[in-house]
Amino acid sequence: MSSTRQLRLGTILHGASGNMSAWRHPAVTADASINLEFVKQTAQLAEAGKFDFIFVADGLYINEKSIPHFLNRFEPLTVLSTLAALTSHIGLVGTVSTSYSDPFTVARQFASLDHLSGGRAGWNVVTSPLEGSARNFSRAKHPEHALRYRIADEYLQVVKGLWDSWEEGAFVRDKESGQFFDPAKLHPLNHNGEFFQVAGPLNIERTPQGRPIIFQAGASSDGKQLAARHADAIFTHQQTLEQAQQFYRDVKQQLPRYQRNPDDLHIFQGVSVLVGEDDADVERQYQDTAALVSIDDALNYLGRYFEHHDFSQYPLDEPFPELGALGANSFRSTTDEIKREARQRHLTLRQVALEAATPRPLFHGTASQVADGLQRWFEQQAADGFIIQGATPEVLARVVNDVVPLLQQRGLYRHDYPGNTLRSSLNLPLPENTFTTATNAQDVA
Repeated sequence: MSSTRQLRLGTILHGASGNMSAWRHPAVTADASINLEFVKQTAQLAEAGKFDFIFVADGLYINEKSIPHFLNRFEPLTVLSTLAALTSHIGLVGTVSTSYSDPFTVARQFASLDHLSGGRAGWNVVTSPLEGSARNFSRAKHPEHALRYRIADEYLQVVKGLWDSWEEGAFVRDKESGQFFDPAKLHPLNHNGEFFQVAGPLNIERTPQGRPIIFQAGASSDGKQLAARHADAIFTHQQTLEQAQQFYRDVKQQLPRYQRNPDDLHIFQGVSVLVGEDDADVERQYQDTAALVSIDDALNYLGRYFEHHDFSQYPLDEPFPELGALGANSFRSTTDEIKREARQRHLTLRQVALEAATPRPLFHGTASQVADGLQRWFEQQAADGFIIQGATPEVLARVVNDVVPLLQQRGLYRHDYPGNTLRSSLNLPLPENTFTTATNAQDVA
């Protein structure tokens, strides 16, 4: 079959991949989260599979109970800048928090990455879920959920305005006349808002793709609204087709409010994948990885979602404890889902913790079965694409070598990159410069 709408793929750099104890797997690079050779090979493998982007998650707070690869990992902009020189087409998406950074710095960093990579930069906007982050940034208190998203909304307005500081072609660099730039194409921002006062202009020219691609990660109502207003792509995770379809409809229906079309925002489902020769091989791979996690480690992993709550205080084999609103100011959508699943399925704490630490992959089976699952979700409007996280360390290679060719044969997935920028890969139009648009509107009036 052929299709004009193309399924899209990204992958996440998440340490050794698999579960929190995957670093113990015999086939794994144990220091994968800080190993440049591993990072390079992963990015180049994904690029060979014509993936849209590689995605670097991040966090700003750890303690002794944190996931091992969170304890020791690259800062996103640093490693992505290195990958810009080691790859040629794949998008480079990194996470930076709007709660613990300044708009001018972030605008400059991602504009620099866009220039370094020839137009492949993407910023994953998060508001930071962990309460402990405040203590690493000289803050007395972590902002509550709704406030974090109000800050993020204004933050994005500032960053997008700074990226428009210079019009296309502003730097003429005419050696004969001595003119380095055209002053008429320079626009200070002069933003004076509730949270930020930023004069501008940004000290780097307009980027190769107009501005870096904006991702948003979060499934709460505040997160969906922020994405509908500002984002080019959203990174989310739902457990069932029906939940994913509902999320997809909800986000897409909000776009007209901001004069946007459904194709202006791509929805990526973050999915765990396991590819095997048959059912027995899939189960063996899953059990081998799951067996690496102890119950104590699983409880610690679960506690991270709930503001590093200590679950060791509860009986393991009794019903999952009632936690009230705990988790509402951290990973809200995830903690709501955990509570709901535990209640509906009558799960014990042990069951919840072990499932959280090593969830059964959403898409698993032979290459054909995994391709079928991705196709079904894509065609039934549960996703525009997927961010692949391997349920075992070998998964990415199997997806690239076995699943991608099947998707290509079915007309769902491209055979080559359509251009050199992440924006062209995502088939998104170049954004107009807001200052130029405003001037043209005044001229018409």
